[in-house]
Amino acid sequence: MTSIGGAEMVDWNLAVATATRFVRPGPDATRDEARAVVAELRRHAKASEEHVRAFTRMVPEGVTPRDTPVLVVDRAGWIRANVAGFRELLSPLLDKMRERRSDTAGGAVLGAVGGKVTGVELGMLLSFLASRVLGQYETFAPASRSLPDGAPAAGPGGNGGGRLLLVAPNIVHVERELGVDPHDFRLWVCLHEETHRTQFTGVPWLRDHLEGEIQSFLAETDVDPMTVLERLREAAQSLAGARPEGEEDEGRSLVELVQTPAQREILGRLTAVMSLLEGHADFVMDGVGPAVVPSVAEIREKFQQRRARGAGRLDLALRKLLGLDAKLRQYRDGERFVRAVVEEVGMDGFNRVWTSPNTLPTKAEIAKPADWVARVHRRAES
Repeated sequence: MTSIGGAEMVDWNLAVATATRFVRPGPDATRDEARAVVAELRRHAKASEEHVRAFTRMVPEGVTPRDTPVLVVDRAGWIRANVAGFRELLSPLLDKMRERRSDTAGGAVLGAVGGKVTGVELGMLLSFLASRVLGQYETFAPASRSLPDGAPAAGPGGNGGGRLLLVAPNIVHVERELGVDPHDFRLWVCLHEETHRTQFTGVPWLRDHLEGEIQSFLAETDVDPMTVLERLREAAQSLAGARPEGEEDEGRSLVELVQTPAQREILGRLTAVMSLLEGHADFVMDGVGPAVVPSVAEIREKFQQRRARGAGRLDLALRKLLGLDAKLRQYRDGERFVRAVVEEVGMDGFNRVWTSPNTLPTKAEIAKPADWVARVHRRAES
């Protein structure tokens, strides 16, 4: 455990315990029904692998990409996996804060708050998210007894193979809520998540690049305790509507309010990459869907409506606070970028995006796909 002022900063075990205690129960299902869902999701995941590779042409013929496991989990399993992932990704930042801990007033306050409170807060956040995620490709999380990892990633710095999680109770809950064909919906979800798996297994450098950007973002975090407290106070005032007189509300999320200028630059690059990955997955899902998912049009329409409206006022407020509304924009903007590029230069032309970090679109190019085509294609042809 990392500590400030002698107190644990994050009690990871308490985070897991809190999240699993407060997460909503899953939909009612008999043991046999649950087993049938798990078996079908595994079959669909395997079938999706072939569909996605054929459609995207990301994996050259004759090349076998690195294998990673597909795991069907419940909400508690998703929570355990994400706590492990947070712990892995945040360890450099927490080590940095431990080295710079001090006996200043701010450090004393943070030390008094301690890891118990932080663990509870993280647990409550995960309990909220655990009932909403349908699937997730985990790129960085370490293996555990219940959640094995894949083969070690190739290349420098690659020490985890990734794994695909399908959250069975959430998939069943949404298919019932939407009133769609359950077999079609399960395959439709698997197509989206398998695209993410193919992105990382078919592009060897992508994992290390993304991890490098995230670690750069964390390294720029201002770890002075008083500065952190001041930013959190400003964030709380903004969210409560207690802004200084004459100051306009920019509508930023809590995450955005605690960023440094350098972090905003990095976040811009990360936003572009995530928009690409999410939009590409939606594009592939729609491209493959009509051939293998008979009711894809109905599913897509109902699911888009569900995305847009959220589950209620509290859900909308939390989405804004956590920056999850930005993720919805990533789906929309990224899909529009991919579609425009494929229409202009074809699938193989679009796949130049996976050549290197230099061919990834910028945040501005996500909004203007023609600029990416001009930079990557016309420059290469000149």
